[in-house]
Amino acid sequence: MATQAHCAYCFETLASSLEKRPALSLREIEDLWEQYNGPSTDSDSAPELGLGGSSSRSSLFSFSRPSSSSTTPASSAVATETGSSGSGDGGSGGAAAGSKKRKHALASVMAAARAGAGVGGGAGAGAEGAAGEHPLFVTWNTVSARTGNKSLRGCIGTFEPHELEHGLRSYALTSAFDDTRFSPIGIRELPSLECGVTLLTDFRPIADPLGWTLGEHGLRINFTYHGRRYGSTYLPDVAKEQGWTKEETMVSLMRKAGWSGRRDEWRRVGDLSVITYKGKRADLDYLEWREWRDWVDKGAKVGE
Repeated sequence: MATQAHCAYCFETLASSLEKRPALSLREIEDLWEQYNGPSTDSDSAPELGLGGSSSRSSLFSFSRPSSSSTTPASSAVATETGSSGSGDGGSGGAAAGSKKRKHALASVMAAARAGAGVGGGAGAGAEGAAGEHPLFVTWNTVSARTGNKSLRGCIGTFEPHELEHGLRSYALTSAFDDTRFSPIGIRELPSLECGVTLLTDFRPIADPLGWTLGEHGLRINFTYHGRRYGSTYLPDVAKEQGWTKEETMVSLMRKAGWSGRRDEWRRVGDLSVITYKGKRADLDYLEWREWRDWVDKGAKVGE
């Protein structure tokens, strides 16, 4: 399960990259975060995002590649095809899935789901801690100082399980710098940011494209239209935040992938496959991270 310490690590990664300084490790941050806050704060206590004056796009996404810059460690080990890495909001950015790599990635997810394990460890995933491997998404929002409204600033993740520290570090930077819908995040924007982390579990293929629960399941779809293969995904909180019905969610998700058919004909696309997954999101804003970081800078020690 995602925690605010994971979000703090993403802030630390982004800030250290922009400030050109060494960053604390995930283990150090988890230890210091617990000292500062008490027992680890998970996403059940994190604020939920809604539409009532907040962002209407805070957890929607578009497919993209992880950063290949020197600030993203081991970028060559991060999935690069659109089928395994992507953004988590409802904006533009869906892509045709015609490559062999994408088909292979989808086949891997389907095989794991049918085996009952699920990507990221199945129903029991989420308790592995820093040493576990997880599919994950990192979201950056900007928060208006005047109204408190949130706007998406970047959101990219992966469906391939990654060692947690490496995955968070890579996608914190990729979503900040390489989401092609936005310009790279600059150092002056740090005080306006909020970070969200979602660890994905319980991947399951479903026969009925509407056989899922609003607010509980994320969706990953693939289908054929006019001889081309398309795919897209929404994180579990998207449909509920947008106030969509299940059918409206499916139509929007297919539009995001690039489908241009009539909305009442969405069931007629060829070879439609739907995989559901779960993931409770943790959130942390800059002020919370900054107050903790100032405490650390005053001399807090790991293990005290």
